[in-house]
Amino acid sequence: MELIILTGMSGAGKSAAVRYLEDLGFFCMDNVPPYVLPDLVTGFCKGRSGEGFGVSKLAFVVDVRSSEYLDGFSDAMAQINDMGIPYKIIFFEASDHVLIDRYQETRRKHPLANKMSLVDAIAAERAKLSNVRSMATNIIDTSRIKENTLRMKIGEIIEAGESSAMVIFVESFGFKYGVSVDFDYCFDARFLPNPYYIAGLRNHTGADKEVSDYLETFPETAEFIDRVTGLMKFTIPYYIDEGKGSLHIGFGCTGGRHRSVYCAEKVASLLRKAGYNCILHHRDIDKEAARYGKQENT
Repeated sequence: MELIILTGMSGAGKSAAVRYLEDLGFFCMDNVPPYVLPDLVTGFCKGRSGEGFGVSKLAFVVDVRSSEYLDGFSDAMAQINDMGIPYKIIFFEASDHVLIDRYQETRRKHPLANKMSLVDAIAAERAKLSNVRSMATNIIDTSRIKENTLRMKIGEIIEAGESSAMVIFVESFGFKYGVSVDFDYCFDARFLPNPYYIAGLRNHTGADKEVSDYLETFPETAEFIDRVTGLMKFTIPYYIDEGKGSLHIGFGCTGGRHRSVYCAEKVASLLRKAGYNCILHHRDIDKEAARYGKQENT
């Protein structure tokens, strides 16, 4: 059985996630109080006759609408864990100003906004969900991603779901477009020489040999990659021992096109050679494609 718990901030993308999971054949239930989760899972597994309902893909939405029951979330997940059923808890996150903009655009009412302002409601929701967030196997920050990227991230999580091994997400980004809140590690590659200022390299990306060859002429590049990879190889086994299901590593440079892409490519490759399951994503590589002259990336 595949079991996914969708949770997180109101307005952060849970509804879009449900639509996508339904397209993938998941049976989805919204606004489920945590205390009924074990019974629901048992029911779908066994059914009234003990033969089950034939549902192999389940997704439940648990959020602040069941705030009076959220304290029971830990106990509910412990019971499901005792059943031996693997699960993913995906927590959807977004910055305050993005959530405020979304509510103002849709004119929807926040679940906690009956007796407080929208700003206070968002703050209260973060506090109520703090324990749930700490238990998440995956955190997705939707502040700066479109729905198709959100679907891709969810698909990557599901694709890796059948393996008990940790999934490592390696992502490049541009600091000028903001830093995701869901990085476990965030490395700044802006100290490396910038290929943007080299004639003939500006229109390439860090995934291209021309940029790689240039960056690798500097000894600090290899030392940085070695140090980061060494840190990851040292810490990852301990994260696995602690039961962490995924690790999100970010590499940033100014625009997210050259140095960060190169570093993400190299570290992901080295971790894969070490036997780890790595998913590589370049968030901002095409943000200013028109400025560079549109070019297909490798």
